[in-house]
This record gives sequence, C-alpha cells and structure tokens, in this order.
Amino acid sequence: MGNNNWVIDNLNNALGTWNEKLAEIWQIITQSPTEFRGGGIWTVIANIHGALQAIGLALLVLFFVIGVVKTCGSFAEVKKPEHALKLFIRFALAKGVVTYGLELMMALFNIVQGIVSTIMSSAGFGTTTEAVLPEAIVEAVEDCGFLASVPLWAVTIIGGLFITVLSFIMIMSVYGRFFKLFLYTAIAPVPLASFAGEPSQSIGKAFLKGYAAVCLEGAIIVLACIIFSVFAASPPVVDTSASAVTMVWSYIGELIFNMLVLVGAVKMADRVVREMMGL
Repeated sequence: MGNNNWVIDNLNNALGTWNEKLAEIWQIITQSPTEFRGGGIWTVIANIHGALQAIGLALLVLFFVIGVVKTCGSFAEVKKPEHALKLFIRFALAKGVVTYGLELMMALFNIVQGIVSTIMSSAGFGTTTEAVLPEAIVEAVEDCGFLASVPLWAVTIIGGLFITVLSFIMIMSVYGRFFKLFLYTAIAPVPLASFAGEPSQSIGKAFLKGYAAVCLEGAIIVLACIIFSVFAASPPVVDTSASAVTMVWSYIGELIFNMLVLVGAVKMADRVVREMMGL
C-alpha cells in the first residue's frame, strides 16, 4: 500500500484482508469457548445448560422407566439382585453424566486442544505465512502507462473480489464451528439423559460422537492452515518476460487456486472428521 497506484493498492488490500482473516483463524482455533469474545457468550451458554439440567433430570427418570419396561419381561426380573444392581448403576452413571456434563464436555474439548497444540508445535508453526505481492509484479505494474493499465483494472477487480470473498467464506466456517460448540454445550443435558435407558442410549452416543467431531474439526483446520502456509512460503512463480497483464493474471490465478484448496479443506473439515470417525 501507499504506492499511489490503484492496481497495486487494490491487490494489497485484498491480500491484507486474506492475511487478516487467516491470522484471526489461527487465533480463534487456539481459543477455548470460555475465552471466545471475552467469555460473554460462554456465560449465557453455561446458564442455559444449567437451566436445562432440571429438564434433563426429569427426562432421566422417563428414559429409565421406559428402558426398564422394554428390557424387562416381568417385574420378577427387576427383583433379581444382579439385574437391579445393573439398573441402579446405569441410572447413577446417567445422572452423573447429566449433572457433570459440562465438565465432561470441556475435558473432551481440552484433550482435542492438546492435539491441536501438538500439531502446531510439531510442525514448527506459531503463525501463518502472509501472502505478499511479489516485487516483480509491483515494478511491472508501475511501469505501465494509463492505456496499458486499463486491462489490469479488470483483472485486479475480479481477482481482489475473489480473494475477499474466499476470506469471508473461510472465516465464517471457523466461526460456524464455535457456534456448533456452543449449541452442543447448551442443549447437552437433554440428549445425555437418554443414557438412563438401554433402548435410548443411542441418542446419547450419537450426541457425544457429534460433539467430538466438532471438536476435532479444529485439528483439521489447523492442518489445512499449515499446508497452506507451506504453499504460501513458495509463492507463485512470476514470468518477468511476460506482459504486466499476463503476470498479474497468472499470479492471481495460481494464488486463488491455492486459496481455494485451503477454503475447501476448512469447509470440508466436518465431513473429513465424520468420515474418519465413521459417523
């Protein structure tokens, strides 16, 4: 920026937006839900979770009774010590899961955050590599006259628009993961109550698998960012013998392709995790 050239300034603005959103992703993905946006959202979610615990405990009894009715052929089976002990242990464990569900979910999240930290430290990446406009393109554009720069405006507008749109699509996907974490945490007492009954326990299992998948999305997103950082470390090759329009078009085309790879990997993180876990 500050080159007094509209083409260069526009490209730098687009790349600046991309670098800003990429750095924001790097910061968000290492955050805990309790710290997100100053912790205000987490306070509300924790209050909702606590309020729904009463409903969860009521459903606990309902699921337990339904489970007893469906799994026991007669009342005589319930009177058997081994069967009664099994039912009591199931009910006690289910009640513990509902009562301490928030702590259990945060423990699972912290385990995944440990995986994310290990990936980052093993790869040797503390921050992402910024995309910078090559000096050869800057010099070629600055040497263009007014008429020769007209085609560059069209190329720059299209390329800058693509880069900006991809930036916002990528950051929306990362924010979407956090919102899913909040949704799972808020509603948790209701599906976790299903563990009280053997016929309904599949609901609780599916809920925990889904929550684990959302947590693991963070690891996939970090891996995608690391791969892109390696791409960005080797920027697109610029053919200095070509015209300025060709140079800019080739550079933007290859850069957008690399960005599409990252955006696609970030958006498909949930599907990749579910395929890995067989969900």
